[in-house]
Amino acid sequence: MLAVTNAKFGPTSDFTSIARVAEEWAGVEVRGLTSRQLSQRRVGLGRRTDGNQQEIVMSKEVFDRGLAIRKQVLGAEFVEKSFASADDFNRPMQELTTEYCWGAVWGREGLSHKTRSMLNLAMISCLNRPHELKTHVKGALKNGVTRDEIREVFMQVAIYAGLPAGVD
Repeated sequence: MLAVTNAKFGPTSDFTSIARVAEEWAGVEVRGLTSRQLSQRRVGLGRRTDGNQQEIVMSKEVFDRGLAIRKQVLGAEFVEKSFASADDFNRPMQELTTEYCWGAVWGREGLSHKTRSMLNLAMISCLNRPHELKTHVKGALKNGVTRDEIREVFMQVAIYAGLPAGVD
């Protein structure tokens, strides 16, 4: 379940509310793009909340870089299964994750993949996302994070986010 909180709308947990928040913040509605347009990473048209159309550019280069990094960290089989099981509803989320999370952020040179993995372990622990945590522990080990370093990350989480988050 997705959750967004902001001062204007408060906590929300459904796609309608999240879309309302996104439209309010950005003034752009991204409905109507086909999964084919998204999967090909082409330019699409979104409809602004004022009724005018606006071009939305999705970068094939950033997507491809993200796909390569995602497969490297999480394993090609895991990533390919995620895309193969995606349907018209959740495929855009897979593509967004691949392009922006893995391509635009993990693809930056400012931090090593090892450091990013340790940060992810800490944040995902704090967010109490055990499914994601299991996936990212495996990725962290692939990125060279040792078992001792993982333990230290979780000890740090326990102190700053509370013992239940660190022990869980």
